[in-house]
Amino acid sequence: MPDRRSFLLQSSALAVAAGSGALAHAGTAAEPAPGGPGRVLGPGPVGSWDSERVSSPCVLRGDDGLWRMWYYGRDPSFTRAINMPTGRSGLATSTDGIQWQRVAGPLTMGAVLEPSGRPDRFDEAHVGVSFVERRGSTWWMWYFGGRLAESPLAGFPMRPGLALSGDGLHWMRVQGPYDGAMLDVGKPGEPDEFMVGWPQVVQAPDGSFRMYYHTRAKNAFLPMLATSDDGFRWQKRGVLLQPGERGSFDEAGAATRTVFRHGGRWLMLYEGVAPDLYRGIGLAESTDGIRWRKLRGSEPNGSAFAHAPRGSGLWDARGLGCPSVVALPDGSLRMYYIGSNELKPGTEGELAAVHQIGLAISRDGDPARWRRWDA
Repeated sequence: MPDRRSFLLQSSALAVAAGSGALAHAGTAAEPAPGGPGRVLGPGPVGSWDSERVSSPCVLRGDDGLWRMWYYGRDPSFTRAINMPTGRSGLATSTDGIQWQRVAGPLTMGAVLEPSGRPDRFDEAHVGVSFVERRGSTWWMWYFGGRLAESPLAGFPMRPGLALSGDGLHWMRVQGPYDGAMLDVGKPGEPDEFMVGWPQVVQAPDGSFRMYYHTRAKNAFLPMLATSDDGFRWQKRGVLLQPGERGSFDEAGAATRTVFRHGGRWLMLYEGVAPDLYRGIGLAESTDGIRWRKLRGSEPNGSAFAHAPRGSGLWDARGLGCPSVVALPDGSLRMYYIGSNELKPGTEGELAAVHQIGLAISRDGDPARWRRWDA
């Protein structure tokens, strides 16, 4: 690997987002898990694949009325060399989208997707689901992963992968052209040389496909785009949004996001990152899904959804991220998201915090205004 890339990987080790915070350091999740309005899923029971943390909800409401949530997480035994909340992925279901039950998958400790364990594949050491959709009778999962020793920073660079399933539990990986990945990281000096992370693939009205992902470059998180005619061969289109102005909630850029069509326009809810790594959810719009502009949200800092007050002790007082939106027939919107609590004095890194999954609702369908579901 080129010296420049090695330097970038090493210098980013303390600041890369993994859904809602900096790269993790060895440690264990705080107990008990902090609570508060909005929380719908916390860490799993001892012995489960997600007993340490849960993150990155991908939520769908089926025609049968059943809600399904795929998400990633890990248990305390997962290798600490990968200093991130990623690890394995699993499934939970619900009849109302609020009360969730874990579904035991066929893999380690009940997971449905796990690292391949193969050094010749991009997803050898860790994986994380980032988007799931149903096409006909098949579930499509876009995920990302990394190797253990490809770079000085274990788990990086990260690349996107694709898996297919008939039941949402048993998944078959699609063999992409880049050691299994569907898209490669950039060349040295390009914005995404560090990672192509958290992919979401959306089909446009003309039948083409857009892959939205993000990276970290020049001390900022950057959302990026690749396009495809068939959903398999991709062409990169560049950076979509620049970091916010000094003092803004997204001064350090935009990380995880969800893109969806609503009210005749393309919308993006994104994880805005402040220099101190506190996070809120921002809003942007587009007429074509390619050229984007930020919109001001209803929160005082301009975000559409803010973390709980600092010092409150609530479960999502430090960071929000990984939004997943479901539009309901009554015109309301639900946004599932990941939250993390503030760190205790003398601790640092995401493995010293607790990642949990929450729900916010926009009852009038306004994507700039949200309220925690039980607030």
